[in-house]
Amino acid sequence: MCGILFSSDRESNHSVCDRLLECIRRRGPDHVGHIVVNHSNGFCSFVSSLLSLRGKSLVTQPLRDPQTGSILCWNGEAWKIDDTLIAENDAQTVFDSLLQAVSKDPSQGIDGQERLDDAVVRLFSRLSGPYAFIFYNARHGSVYYGRDRLGRRSLLKSNTHEGGITVSSVCSGPTTASWAEVEADGIYVIHLGNTSESTGIVERRITWPETKDPHDSLSFSPFSWPPSGLEVPRLSLATPAVNGLLVNLRSALTIRALDVPTPPAQNSTPAKVAILFSGGLDCTLLARITHDILPQDQDVDLLNVAFENPRVLKAAAAREPTTGDPYSLCPDRVTGLATYAELQRVCPGRIWRFVSIDVSYMETVSHRPQLITLIYPHNTEMDLSIACALYFAARGIGTIRSGPSDDSRPYSSPARVLISGLGADELFAGYTRHTTAFARGGFQGLSDELELDYARLGKRNLGRDDRVISHWGREVRYPYLDEDFLRWTLRLPLWEKCGFGQPSVSLSVPSQNTDDPLLEPSKKLLRLLSWTLGMKSAATEKKRAIQFGARSAKMETGRTKGTEVLS
Repeated sequence: MCGILFSSDRESNHSVCDRLLECIRRRGPDHVGHIVVNHSNGFCSFVSSLLSLRGKSLVTQPLRDPQTGSILCWNGEAWKIDDTLIAENDAQTVFDSLLQAVSKDPSQGIDGQERLDDAVVRLFSRLSGPYAFIFYNARHGSVYYGRDRLGRRSLLKSNTHEGGITVSSVCSGPTTASWAEVEADGIYVIHLGNTSESTGIVERRITWPETKDPHDSLSFSPFSWPPSGLEVPRLSLATPAVNGLLVNLRSALTIRALDVPTPPAQNSTPAKVAILFSGGLDCTLLARITHDILPQDQDVDLLNVAFENPRVLKAAAAREPTTGDPYSLCPDRVTGLATYAELQRVCPGRIWRFVSIDVSYMETVSHRPQLITLIYPHNTEMDLSIACALYFAARGIGTIRSGPSDDSRPYSSPARVLISGLGADELFAGYTRHTTAFARGGFQGLSDELELDYARLGKRNLGRDDRVISHWGREVRYPYLDEDFLRWTLRLPLWEKCGFGQPSVSLSVPSQNTDDPLLEPSKKLLRLLSWTLGMKSAATEKKRAIQFGARSAKMETGRTKGTEVLS
């Protein structure tokens, strides 16, 4: 994980504002580098901050080629090129591949430049993993930038009135220049010698190359009906997809959780990996499989956040007097502790460290300006409430207990890799609206709703969440959004992901057959795997949005809606 920035301006005295540089620095505490380049129409600044998580030694950024002067600012994790795992530092591997891709001089004219641009976009289309990047091809005076096609890393841009442009992982807030997220619909290129007197920098989008093999596509598969005249097959523990889910999810987790290096200048750390942990199905399944992947002597931190919410507390007090602290009443704290106890029973021998992150109302208010800056250009009440929960959870500062009867003591998680369950709801029909979509339109209606959710993940969630979490010098990783896992999941028929259209069951009636547990239809495939792995309580947990489970939403009395723009 890194913070990256590129800024171009016609003025020689142009400088990047200190506030923006500080936001970049916080994302990468291990190193900050800054390179200024003089070109035919002005000056370019390239900035990278580094959180070193790949390779055996720290590789500083921006990377610069001594022969050509080309520069790479890299923010991400390239796990593979095609099917080949990248074992060492991925930034250096990507840079070397880019230099080779642009090493041939293009023929004169548009055709030659297009071939060069095509070589760059094809290289990035071969990468597996989340990334955002800025690449300066010094030989041909071009700057390329973009995000992976799912949009898992943040990248913003702002055009100035003076004809300049800034591309950055973060922005300096809503009160300065107009910022927009760089779309994940291709790679963008600026040819520095090609400027307009009226608009300045001219940029062009290079679309992702089309995938001819449908099995290699990350697009949502077209809906197909069950075989004519046949009932929908019942999803059960014996369904082959249950084991397929385990195999593919374990593979996605292994490259994200195993072999995380110790931070530079440190000899050891008690926990290298932490899980954003509500106690719900998605994150619990990841925790359970992580146990099978990591060495037994490696601790795992479970980050559980709860908020003091004045509106909820006032309403509760009006019904009946309550005792105890406000955090113990949060739904995610109750569920988290119960699932934590189940994890300890099912996975003994490992230190699971449950970190209670309690956030007072006053602390929430004091961090609100910083949060509004980080989530921008997202700017609704819902954005803020979701980001607030992720922000404090990722900070990792809370309390732990050595035993149930012991006093709590302060604790700050040293883990620099955070595992998130984001993506499971969009892939396996976990939201209430998916139940509604099936009730109204059957499998076709459900398919349409899932396709919509999947397509807008990058726009609605991922860039915003990356900016909020990375502010603390930590990197979030999404096993459910691994490319190979997605290809497998997107090809599954709907009735092997969820239990809609099958005989309804009541969770209040105990199952008489342990081989066929009574589980609700949403995300049923995940529930069956959780049950198989011994996490039976987690398998029955209902979906709860993070902002309501942690109670970071609607703290003030009134009728504020989630879609309202922040004032």
